[in-house]
Amino acid sequence: MRIRATTTPVPIVLAGARGHGRWHLANVRRLQHQGLVRLAGVCELNPLTDEELEAFAGEMPAQSRDFGALLDSTGARVAIVCTPIPTHTELALTAAARGVHLLLEKPPAATWADYARMADGVREAGIACQIGFQSFGSHAVPAIRELVRTGAVGTVRGFGAAGAWVRDDAYFRRAPWAGRRRLGTTDVVDGVLTNPLAHAVATALELAGRGRAEDVASIETELFRAHDIEADDTSCVRVTTTDGPPVTVAVTLCAERAGEPYVVVHGDRGRITFWYKQDRVLVQRAGHGPEEAVHGRTDLLENLVDHLVDGTPLLVPPHRTGAFMRVVEAVRTAPEPTPLPADAWYTEPAADGTGTRRIVRGVDGLVAAGADTLTLFSELGAPWARPSEVSTS
Repeated sequence: MRIRATTTPVPIVLAGARGHGRWHLANVRRLQHQGLVRLAGVCELNPLTDEELEAFAGEMPAQSRDFGALLDSTGARVAIVCTPIPTHTELALTAAARGVHLLLEKPPAATWADYARMADGVREAGIACQIGFQSFGSHAVPAIRELVRTGAVGTVRGFGAAGAWVRDDAYFRRAPWAGRRRLGTTDVVDGVLTNPLAHAVATALELAGRGRAEDVASIETELFRAHDIEADDTSCVRVTTTDGPPVTVAVTLCAERAGEPYVVVHGDRGRITFWYKQDRVLVQRAGHGPEEAVHGRTDLLENLVDHLVDGTPLLVPPHRTGAFMRVVEAVRTAPEPTPLPADAWYTEPAADGTGTRRIVRGVDGLVAAGADTLTLFSELGAPWARPSEVSTS
């Protein structure tokens, strides 16, 4: 634990303190106990209760629905934005206009145009902006890059990623925008590739060293849905980079069994598998036994504070997520996700016993095969995925 006794805690406003925002609330509390930050305000449509803020007893933050007014009244130096996807750009620009630095949750925006507007506004305001891809803080990332640089697995042929998660019907009812591609005329793009398993896409691009928008030559998408939603819940994407190997990601929210998502580096003399939520790395290469290691992780809010205090480089500035946003835009502009035929999935009771979940038959193996072979569902022969359903941008 680091405590900077000579540094005044950085005042923070949290916009969106429920749902995933509860994680940010707990993280702020952790860093507040270390003397690094102070929760100055919470922006929520419905104020947090005393019970929700009991860990901050004696240091209760101000609360308001008006984000800008809250930034003004609290003198916040940093804002965490963990609100619905379509609100990210306007809230980010509200903070930027006041010179308030940002930790902006992923995906940073629902459209390329909004992302570009946000990035331009941040740059012009001269503020620091960290995008909330927590996996970029894993110390495994530079360790894997060093393994690749030194030729541990030979010449890299490609990067694959797989995510097999379980989500029940209630997940898609958690908010009005959940599982939607748009609300009225507002883009949402809450699909499996762009939100719940966005880390799989972004982490694969980061390991490939192809995170900038200009690193993308073309994108192929295959978007499907088993649930009765607008967005995709079982999808794959292949990014062809301008000067590097391909990046292929296969993911689902309709898994037979929930698994840890991972990225795999394919070399001609071995492979490196990175379970990014666990910071766990497995190296398998010719002439060596398997080597496994668990790495540490730098918290993104702590990194942002370090950046403001002593100039430590940001781990996830906006330009490092440009390629990911190209994928978001490709998903947004692709044809509507294809509903899977009724015989391709079945239902089971949800884990809490109060609802149901839909399971795509054989999807766990299909997702793993996509990451292993760098191929799309249609190329793997999935009976419900035909080549005509590939969208290229």
